[in-house]
Amino acid sequence: MNKGEVPADVRRFILTSIPSVPYPEAVLLMRAEPEGTRDAARLARRLYVGDRTAVDLIGLLTAGGVATAEPAGAAVRYAPQPELRSLIERVAEAYATDLVAVTDLIHSRIDKRAQQFADAFRFRKE
Repeated sequence: MNKGEVPADVRRFILTSIPSVPYPEAVLLMRAEPEGTRDAARLARRLYVGDRTAVDLIGLLTAGGVATAEPAGAAVRYAPQPELRSLIERVAEAYATDLVAVTDLIHSRIDKRAQQFADAFRFRKE
């Protein structure tokens, strides 16, 4: 992968499935230690995010098929659905190769949602 070029399937995944920059960071952290478990407090400390953000991330990771909840329900472990495993590997490669391009894509998605929200409150002449 060349710098500044994110493969089309990875680009599509980022734009449709990655809600924030801490999300892929959580995925990559869990991927690095696939046998380990993460609770919200540990995830928050490792990613330098608030506890509420970490709780939300855990919910998103399980709902997105990237992680599975441990029986007690307070922690998750890396267990991507089979169809996601190779795509996550490609996202990891893109993230390692060109962090700026990947985070720019994530931010463009966030910026677009913010603009759509703002547009919903714009007064229009009818």
